[in-house]
Amino acid sequence: MRPNQFSAETAKMIAEKLNMRLEEVMHTPPHILTAKLKEAEEKGAVEEKDQNSR
Repeated sequence: MRPNQFSAETAKMIAEKLNMRLEEVMHTPPHILTAKLKEAEEKGAVEEKDQNSR
């Protein structure tokens, strides 16, 4: 399988958001990365909502 065709900045941003190694991000299938990013954003929205209600 070919590595993903992300720019270095995009790959670094994804790695930081998902707490993954850069190499892992580059070799994870795009549909899995998309699902993980969506899950992380939903989790972040719930946590932010909880903090605002306090």
